[in-house]
Amino acid sequence: MNKAVVRISKLLAISGISAIAFGIAVFVWPGISLEALLALFGGFALLYGILVLGIGLELVAHRSSDWVPFTLNGIAGILIGMATFLFPAITALAFVYLIAGWAIVTGVFEIVAAFDMRELVKDGWWIGLSGALSVLFGLLIAVNPGAGVLTILWLIGLYSILAGAARLATAYRLNGVASNVNNVIGSVASAVGAARK
Repeated sequence: MNKAVVRISKLLAISGISAIAFGIAVFVWPGISLEALLALFGGFALLYGILVLGIGLELVAHRSSDWVPFTLNGIAGILIGMATFLFPAITALAFVYLIAGWAIVTGVFEIVAAFDMRELVKDGWWIGLSGALSVLFGLLIAVNPGAGVLTILWLIGLYSILAGAARLATAYRLNGVASNVNNVIGSVASAVGAARK
């Protein structure tokens, strides 16, 4: 399971970095066209979905019961990412609802994953924080989809950066768990070796 934790932390780190990059791209190009923003979001959602599905499959391979929220979250990301490419003529309002729905679904699964991970990672609440931010962001733009395009863009960018930072923090904590496990294994191996002498 130690190798799985290392792989999961890497996948989480990559998803965090991709979320931050997406958020920065939104801030750097505030005048981005709807088509370009849709393609950028579709690529991000697809990459995020693949990475999170990878986490879920890694957990399945290690017979962990925590695979469900990650696998479903990954599938949702892949489907939403594909939908943005399959329906490029989507309207601005439909795009806002698509992002809101994705954020809420992602957030719910991340909150569930945080509860599942609480025994593995002491500060696993970071992934729960990312989930709470996702749900809050999704509800905020779903309730007020008519807000100005620039306002929605700023919210998308801010949400992506904050959620990405929370995922990076979780990856860092998971990597610390893997290091601790390696230290314990090394100590046990040393003790066993000393006992044999």
